[in-house]
Amino acid sequence: MNNQLLNVLAGSLLLLLGRKLFWVFVAIVGFLSGIQLAPRFFPNEPEVVVLLIGLVAGLMGALLAVFLQHVAIGIAGFLAGSHLVTRLLSLPNWENENLWWLFLVGGVLGALLTLMLLDWGLIILSSLIGANLISQALPLDQAMATLCFVMLVIVGILIQSRLLRPTAV
Repeated sequence: MNNQLLNVLAGSLLLLLGRKLFWVFVAIVGFLSGIQLAPRFFPNEPEVVVLLIGLVAGLMGALLAVFLQHVAIGIAGFLAGSHLVTRLLSLPNWENENLWWLFLVGGVLGALLTLMLLDWGLIILSSLIGANLISQALPLDQAMATLCFVMLVIVGILIQSRLLRPTAV
């Protein structure tokens, strides 16, 4: 299975069920953060080691989510916010040399969002991360990828908000 297909599958899962299966959200965000940060701390390690670090981070996130829900949600919010800021900074025309502090700002905002607005924070962040994974995996130019991202975020928020409502018996 190639990376694009995995990104579309993981993105779709987050986009549609990120809040309902929040432990999956935490695991995917942990994995993404692990593979994003590992090369910075271990620059000479082979790709398999980076993937292993990502898998361990994802597994730790899932375990935290099951046993320490609020702690895991805060950490996932931090990592999701940081991931989104990092992806935005990697867009063309951004100078990301001395903007490492934005990683922290995005993380703090993500953590606050998830902790203060628990369900809605999870819905918004999982929709953003899911839409980001899908739109980057598709072979689209920058304008179409941005449009796809925005549309997917809206769809994800709408679908997950409908799942949030209690069903009538």
